Amino acid sequence: MKLFELKDKVAIVTGSSRGIGRSIAEAYAAMGARVVVSSRKQEACDEVVDSINARYGKGLAVAIAANISDKRALKSLVDQTLAEFGKVDVLVCNAASNPYYGPMSGISDEQFRKVLDNNVLSNHWLAQMVSEGMIRRRSGSIIIVSSVGGFIGTDVIGAYNISKAADMQLVRNLAVEFGSSGIRANAISPGVIRTDFARALWEDPRGDATLQRAVPLGRIGEPDEIAGAAVYLASEASSYVTGQNMVIDGGLTIKGSLSQYTRRAAVVT
Repeated sequence: MKLFELKDKVAIVTGSSRGIGRSIAEAYAAMGARVVVSSRKQEACDEVVDSINARYGKGLAVAIAANISDKRALKSLVDQTLAEFGKVDVLVCNAASNPYYGPMSGISDEQFRKVLDNNVLSNHWLAQMVSEGMIRRRSGSIIIVSSVGGFIGTDVIGAYNISKAADMQLVRNLAVEFGSSGIRANAISPGVIRTDFARALWEDPRGDATLQRAVPLGRIGEPDEIAGAAVYLASEASSYVTGQNMVIDGGLTIKGSLSQYTRRAAVVT
């Protein structure tokens, strides 16, 4: 048995026009999966799909734009995937937003709701939408990209961290609810990764120096290093893994410097 092979699997990956999501979509295609690339802008999705299909085979990937804040758009994303490929085996909820930087005392109700809607509620919606087919086939993997920020308190990105902690609990609930139907649910919590989301950190020499001191491995993470975990959680290699949260942070959390480091950060992936 080829433990990490994804041949004949169909995966939806949100927020996959760049960064971690794109790396996951590309890794899935490399392992034989058919992939739906989704983000807000159709043109950005098309570019990723063209690249995947040119490299791994025509028709392996399709682009379906969807705004995660719009439930009808997410329903259309799932419906179009079913029309194109007939099923959804793997759901990766990677898209998220953080519209506010500052203390919780200053966040508006609208901003707080946007964070929770985009980072938690949208994941719940998508899990509901794909679960019917997964239950019928008694097989499926739901993966939510959370963050190490969900482990700590902060005075600058509180709402974001609250939403990421909620995602960790969401997968535990999904694992309990769907386990008897053969569906697994897990989270991945990246540390600081070289994405546009964390650009302010890795482009600033001072931030890079701080990172080297804070992280035992002494460097920023790369999107492909998250993609490997996503392949594992989508594959038969993780067939007895559910309700778990995989931390991929170069050792940042175990060194106990996460809270101090993130105070200097504009965002944490």
